[in-house]
Amino acid sequence: MTHTLSTTRQGELRRLQGWALGVGAIALLACLVGAWFQSLAFFRAYLIAYLFFLSIAHGCFATLMVYYLTGGAWGFLIRNTLEVGMRTLPILAVLFVPIALGALGTREGYLYVWADPDEVAASTELQHKQIYLNLPFFLVRAGLYFVLWLVVAYFLNKWSAAQDRTGDPAFARRLTKLSGPGLVIYGITIFFAATDWIMSLQPAFRSTITGPLFASGEILTGFACALIVMAWLVARPPLADVVSAEAVGDLGSLLFTFLIIWAYMTFFQFMLIWIANLPYDVMWYVPRFGWGWQWAVWTIFALHFGVPFFLLLMRDVKRSPKMLAALAGLILLMHLVYLYFGIRPTFPSSSAE
Repeated sequence: MTHTLSTTRQGELRRLQGWALGVGAIALLACLVGAWFQSLAFFRAYLIAYLFFLSIAHGCFATLMVYYLTGGAWGFLIRNTLEVGMRTLPILAVLFVPIALGALGTREGYLYVWADPDEVAASTELQHKQIYLNLPFFLVRAGLYFVLWLVVAYFLNKWSAAQDRTGDPAFARRLTKLSGPGLVIYGITIFFAATDWIMSLQPAFRSTITGPLFASGEILTGFACALIVMAWLVARPPLADVVSAEAVGDLGSLLFTFLIIWAYMTFFQFMLIWIANLPYDVMWYVPRFGWGWQWAVWTIFALHFGVPFFLLLMRDVKRSPKMLAALAGLILLMHLVYLYFGIRPTFPSSSAE
């Protein structure tokens, strides 16, 4: 019976892998065609998509370390899923190469305005920022971020596998001791990475909350992705026979918590900029409250926060794997919209310019 169930699951996984491979091949072909005809538009779109998938990997990475520090049954249910999500970091390190190429420039322009020699020559402000915003330093910083992330992820994977294999509690203690400094490393590096890859698209804009806001979105998306996988697994043996509604409810409560943190960060940035009313802050919101983007604001508010918030107040929803997976999928989709809203209006062709 166990062999039959195992064979059935392997067949399901192979079908999913086949579909994923087919969709990926078609998408890759479309990207290559787009890059050939409109290279700058390709790099801009690629940046948004890249940050979305990096958010899932980083979210799994950070949530896993939180679990090792706090413990609890909730993490036991999704630990392996979080580890799998974290293991995509080496692939994402390689996939950063197109962003580096976009920063180096194309025949149509540059992904980042501070990398354009003509723009720098015409702007005194950009010249002053060249000590930090210059291509060699930008690439070195990106390399350092990935090295630190990959080193921490390597030991988390290695010691977790050793713990599963041997049952030695010493490995659990190592994981706990590494997770504290690991979260500090993640917090510092993601602050600078968000500054480099997102905020520097609009160099005149300044906000110290960009890093924490981006990090809270990463944890939310990574956790949501893990819940979707968990819902698929608990509908099948052996987890279907052992997972309780209370354990699933704990995961729903955590999703609710991460949603509140992300929403608070988003509102906090808006509130501070609204109160200060300074030109170099307001410039971020000006192109996003006109030219049709205001509809995106209300859609994000309703579907990224409003609907999940009220539904996650209900115990039956939090305890239902299917409902939880549906809400997690909605959050994932809307976070992609949120990233698009946060990045796309930065580029001149997005507004009345």
